[in-house]
Amino acid sequence: MDDAALDASLDLDAALAAIGAATSLDALDELARVLTGKKSPVAAVKVGIKDLPNDRKPVVGAAVKAFTAAVAEALDARRAEIERQAAATHGPAVDLTLGTHGRRRGHLHLITQTQRELEDVFVSLGSQVAEGPEVEDDWHNFEALNFPPGHPARAMQDTFYVQLGEPEQVVLRTHTSPVQIRVMETQPPPIFSIMPGRVYRNEAPSPRNSSVFHQIEGLAVDRGITFGDLAGTMQAFTTAYFGEGVQSRLLPSYFPVTEPSAEYGVSCPFCGGSGCRVCSHTGWIELGGCGMIDPNVLRNVGVDPEEYSGFAFGFGIERMPMIKYGVQPIKTFFDDDVRFLEQY
Repeated sequence: MDDAALDASLDLDAALAAIGAATSLDALDELARVLTGKKSPVAAVKVGIKDLPNDRKPVVGAAVKAFTAAVAEALDARRAEIERQAAATHGPAVDLTLGTHGRRRGHLHLITQTQRELEDVFVSLGSQVAEGPEVEDDWHNFEALNFPPGHPARAMQDTFYVQLGEPEQVVLRTHTSPVQIRVMETQPPPIFSIMPGRVYRNEAPSPRNSSVFHQIEGLAVDRGITFGDLAGTMQAFTTAYFGEGVQSRLLPSYFPVTEPSAEYGVSCPFCGGSGCRVCSHTGWIELGGCGMIDPNVLRNVGVDPEEYSGFAFGFGIERMPMIKYGVQPIKTFFDDDVRFLEQY
């Protein structure tokens, strides 16, 4: 996609002109769908990012993000202006409802907001969003990911079993890694995808643990991918999401899916690394795991590890707003308490 085609798809001047000419809230809702909805030029550009040269992906991703933000801001401003004009023309509204304070406009849950923010960052880096079933067979959830039957690593993930025994075990997925397997089974390299979604662990509730939570994982498979590419990707994400000045680090660790493996962490954005309550006075916050995909995993999906290599990473979505807003405990996200939800 050249600059001319990009400008034609993301014509901000025309979009702002159309928003400014809208005379009703219904018209604004229709414009929001046409300009940034699932069948809009923005959606088409997002889908096409994966086919662009590597040096073009960040440029086009940034343009999509800027266009979407400008359109959203203009829609909100025009909506407020139309509402003010209506109030000035017709006078204050009379609430004729009984026992209520009228209708309230809802908004997306904080977890959904966070997931979409994360998706936007990784899409701008050239990834596609992939989804898969929440009820999985043992092969996709464990065996294909280098968790053979009886392997001690399975104890790392307490599991809800839907069906035991022959011909196969069926579980509630314990991570979104099965989507990585499904993507590699159906799509030849190069692959650059992220996998957000809900996962389940048979864990005792605690301030930081829940039996139901959300993860986002990433996968990259191509010729010549190295650990340096993984480190660069994690730093690019860190800068894009947390801002300039926040650094990433990778510490040696162990995960069956990857070898070598690392724990991904960021310098504390609140104290700048000097130490505070949020980072337990260490200056760093651990977010998740990552590493180079184990050759056994590539063989399990029919990818030749002698020709291709790749990396994977993953972390909990709830972890982000817990850090950003100081939300504790994690069950707060699932209590459906309006007093909490309306703050975000």
